[in-house]
Amino acid sequence: MMKNGKEYILQIDSLASGEINPEKSGASVVPAPLYYDLIVRDGKYYSVDRRTGSFVRYKIRKGEFVRDTAIAVTGFSSVENYNWLSQDSLMILGYDDEARKVRYVKIDVRDLSITQGTVPIPAPFGNYNWLSIGFSQFLENKLYVGYCYHSSSLDNYTTGDTIYTAILDYPQLKTLKTLKDTRSVYPGGVNTRQTHSFVTENGDFYFIACPGIASGNYPEKPTGIFRIKKSRDEIDPGYFFNISTSAIKNHGYGFWYVGNGKAIVRTERKGLYTGMKDHYKVPHFDFFLLDLENQTTSRLALPLDKGTSRQCVLVEIATVYITVNSGKEGCYVWMLNAETGSLKKGLKLSDDTEYILRLERLK
Repeated sequence: MMKNGKEYILQIDSLASGEINPEKSGASVVPAPLYYDLIVRDGKYYSVDRRTGSFVRYKIRKGEFVRDTAIAVTGFSSVENYNWLSQDSLMILGYDDEARKVRYVKIDVRDLSITQGTVPIPAPFGNYNWLSIGFSQFLENKLYVGYCYHSSSLDNYTTGDTIYTAILDYPQLKTLKTLKDTRSVYPGGVNTRQTHSFVTENGDFYFIACPGIASGNYPEKPTGIFRIKKSRDEIDPGYFFNISTSAIKNHGYGFWYVGNGKAIVRTERKGLYTGMKDHYKVPHFDFFLLDLENQTTSRLALPLDKGTSRQCVLVEIATVYITVNSGKEGCYVWMLNAETGSLKKGLKLSDDTEYILRLERLK
């Protein structure tokens, strides 16, 4: 996104060096704004258009990023979580407020044929009028869905004090077990916007819970990292990486695995923003490298970043690419060696760039 509000899609072969001007080298997004809700795979781009209630495939044509084709989907205002079931089969999940149901759509992206249905997650109850799906993960032929409930109004919302995780058999989608945890709230987040969970090399599943004002809005609870160990149908009761009481001492959101038991978390810096009205535009985010087993943290020596939700970390074997929108210092791709901790600048975007919204590998 440029400082004039226009958006561009850039495709480039190397992130290691050089400078690029999106207006000269990119494809302009038509119609704008797209922001960051994209699913990218094999050189193609997809999203749900909430205005038309359709699943859209995009293409680049004559220097513009435009619709290629679309198909109507029922009850979807947005995608909250998605998973690739196979090379060409995509499953998206979202909450249908009008029907008070969690819906899924399976899409064959070759011809955009679809199968739709519902997931048996209980509707909001009592004072709650909304729910959020924070993660969805297939583990050993079961689907784990993390969710939470909200009390939402036109100008505010708060989250309940419990994380729920439904374990469903697949493909029947029958609930086998529902887990509850109150050590933090709002598990994960919208995974078209940024990553909040992953599976490690040994099959353990980790997710972050995000009670900060940008997600759960329950700041009295700590940001925490949870674990479900391989072949276990429970959230590990003996594991809780409390970010807010670590050296970080703040809330965090995005959470990316970089290999060998290490991860990156993107955290707020208290005192640099006044509230949600300026949360997205004020540089106040740090990046920390975490040791998941030893529960230690190390701040990466990067400029403060801005943009509340961003898919900004990409792992390529021994190199971790991190995009930073630093305001005065410009928009860069940085390169991290996760083993040594060394950092260096890579690709620079021109000075009229406001945000790098996403970083994706196309092929």
